[in-house]
Order: sequence, then C-alpha cells, then structure tokens
Amino acid sequence: MIFYKFKIQMSIESINKMVVRDYIEKIVNTGDMTHISDYIAPDYTEVFNGQSYQVGLDGARAHVEGVRNNYTDLRLVIDNQIAEGDWVATCYTMTGLHAGEWMGMLPTFRMMQVTGVNTDRILDGKIIEHGGAANMLEAFLEIGAIKIVGKDTPSD
Repeated sequence: MIFYKFKIQMSIESINKMVVRDYIEKIVNTGDMTHISDYIAPDYTEVFNGQSYQVGLDGARAHVEGVRNNYTDLRLVIDNQIAEGDWVATCYTMTGLHAGEWMGMLPTFRMMQVTGVNTDRILDGKIIEHGGAANMLEAFLEIGAIKIVGKDTPSD
C-alpha cells in the first residue's frame, strides 16, 4: 500500500469561513461562553442599522446570551458561506422556541424558523466585526407573535 503525503495549504478565505463556522457550532449553538475569546477579538464591533458599536467580548457574550434567552433550543444551521479576503458572509437557518419578550412582543412558546445572513470580518483568526439581517417579520407572523391589522381586521 502506498501512502502519499500532500501538503495542503488552505486559503485565508477557507480559514476565515472555518473560524465563523466553529464559532457558530461551539459558542452560539451551545451557549458555552468558556472559549468565546478564542473566536472574538477584544475590540469586537457590532454593526446595527448602519452604525458601528465597539462592544468587545462582553458585548459579544451579551449578544449570544440575549438571543439564546429569547429563543431557547436555539440552533443555527449554515446553509452557505462565501468569503473574500477578511470578510465572510454566512447564510443560515435558525430554529428555536420563542420564549422571551423582544421589542414588546410577548413570547408565544412556539417553535420558529428564521433565515438570515451574517457578515463577519476576521482579523488574525478572530471575529472583529459582525453584522447581519434576518427575516424576522415572516417568522413572527407565522407563529402569531404579530398580526397585520387592516381595514377588515379588528384591532385589539
């Protein structure tokens, strides 16, 4: 039997995609914050509505904990990833039990499914910037957390 030794060299894009994938699997999906500093840079920034907020490790921790408190049994599945340079775009499907109050919406205790896209910038093997968008409207309509009120719909 012949064994071949190959030197496999990964591109920076492949490494960056792996950082994001591991972060989702080991931190976001488990809620175990023990090794969050392995994935998040100390000067981590979140982008929301076009504004950047430097929140650091504590902010990253609070973000994950907040999402996990609102959606118990949280699970993000990566549908696709695209990377260029130090940027990674991740298309995902999230499932979870809507168990927390958010923006005045009371929990429905119903399972929900959300699709979204995250953008992460990786520097020196750690996520330094994070932003994204999710289709929350459709999911909240589906589980009855919000209702569309029109001329034919009685309001409460």
